[in-house]
Amino acid sequence: MIKSVNSFEQLQDICEFKNKHIWEYALEREAELAEISTDAMRNLVKKSLDAMKDAIKSGLCSKEMSISGMCGDDCDRLQRRYANRGALFGKLFEKITTYALATIEENLRMGKIVACPTAGSCAIVPSVLVAVSEELNISEDEQINALITAGEIGRIVSHKVALAGAVAGCQAECGVASAMSAGALCQILGGTNEQIFNAVALAMKNLLGLTCDPVCGLVEIPCVKRNPFLAIHAVTAAELAISDIKSKIPLDEVIDALEQTGKLMSPTLKESSQAGLAKTKTALELENRFFNKM
Repeated sequence: MIKSVNSFEQLQDICEFKNKHIWEYALEREAELAEISTDAMRNLVKKSLDAMKDAIKSGLCSKEMSISGMCGDDCDRLQRRYANRGALFGKLFEKITTYALATIEENLRMGKIVACPTAGSCAIVPSVLVAVSEELNISEDEQINALITAGEIGRIVSHKVALAGAVAGCQAECGVASAMSAGALCQILGGTNEQIFNAVALAMKNLLGLTCDPVCGLVEIPCVKRNPFLAIHAVTAAELAISDIKSKIPLDEVIDALEQTGKLMSPTLKESSQAGLAKTKTALELENRFFNKM
């Protein structure tokens, strides 16, 4: 029976002892728990990867607005801008930001997405993983490995902190998604397990305190635009970590800080739409207009 691992220190120790990558250990563990072969487990992960790619493809081609009418055409707007003038940071930046908007807007349209770790943060992992894989010609097997790594990161964080804005704010949703992306990308770039842990820590500790204050109580404002921002945040963390820049605070302690910050955060800033952006003058006008229309 594979030993239960619920901290990053334990994960690092067991991977070092067994001389395995994070994804190798996680794959074996999940396959054993599910009582299926590792090949069967990889096929399940591939289904998620394919669904991510389908969401991106659908989102890139749609301008359908959400039911509220507040969001839905930002991806099209961004694509048209890039067609006329490329992004300052180049083609990969263009892909990540458009893929992120494409995916999160598919979520608004009730299309099929992969919650990674949540629906409101569903675009961060796919946009980074798929865009980088296309640009660097990363094999499907390596993409699956990276997605397994991202999943293992999310699993361990969720052992200590519920991945829900209502519990710990958006730091536990988009924040964790950005950290998962940073770890997955660091692996794609050839990072060691230690570098992956540093990428996760660097991404996560710089998003502590991120509130969840959705306008009208919907996963639209500021959620939609937050996804491309934090996808790029993940890339920054991975670039630093792959250069052997380390987090001075160990990853498990960063997650402890995440948990503590969530507990200290006011309930009015945890998905209740009772404060922050949700109670600005314009947000209240939007709320009044939306609910009177229903």
